[in-house]
Amino acid sequence: MTEPAVELQHVTKEFYPVQNLNVGVKQLMLRPLHLRRMARNSRFVAVDDVSFAVASGETFGLLGRNGAGKSTLLAMIGGILRPTRGAVAVRGRIAPLLEIGVGFHHDLTGIENAIMNGVLMGLRRHEVEERLEQIFEFAGVIEFAAQPLKTYSSGMQARLGFAIAVHTDPDVLLVDEVLAVGDAAFQEKCFERIAALRAGGVTILFVSHDVRTVSRVCDRAAWIDGGRVREIGPAERVAERYHTELLGEKQSRSAVDFLARTRAAADA
Repeated sequence: MTEPAVELQHVTKEFYPVQNLNVGVKQLMLRPLHLRRMARNSRFVAVDDVSFAVASGETFGLLGRNGAGKSTLLAMIGGILRPTRGAVAVRGRIAPLLEIGVGFHHDLTGIENAIMNGVLMGLRRHEVEERLEQIFEFAGVIEFAAQPLKTYSSGMQARLGFAIAVHTDPDVLLVDEVLAVGDAAFQEKCFERIAALRAGGVTILFVSHDVRTVSRVCDRAAWIDGGRVREIGPAERVAERYHTELLGEKQSRSAVDFLARTRAAADA
């Protein structure tokens, strides 16, 4: 039996925002146990006991509201964050595309950033240099290739980041909401490239809160809610159930707002 390309076993990620505590050096020295309890009580559980496996060549979506824990999961899979508990295993060369500007140096040129990021993703320098024209043409920024990245708009940076990632021959590609940036023509180009990577057997993890995108791109999906897995299954089914709940909440809020306005008008 083939091992999964990505596997999470009982993964939990906790954050302790101790910077919000009013702590002085004297307190640190004289009351360390009290401060430890304060930090424990202020902890935030971003991901809570999540387990799933993604087969080699599968496109797997992480669907949920903003703040549900999707991006934190992807950051742990990409090795950016370490889990507090549990284990994450990734088999193969990974290309993380997690956030606009991550991994870029704004004082370097577009070319220098492309070379640096391509090497960090596992290519040799000469391999990246051979692909530079393809990368900048795909991103639509070839005329700015020699310009410092600080002159690029956020959309240009996102397009360049996506172009670098998909030209590094990854075994596992991580995509976090990047298709929300750019015009319709570039988004369609991204979808076509993702389809080509899928056909070539690349494993893709795709984070979004857009049910249409998840249904279109993914084979299976996990609905993440409050840091926990709400449901895992075929992408269309999970997206439909997520969408249905969101619609129900919006209708409920609309009804409450309507009743409130009606009562206010009657009392006036």
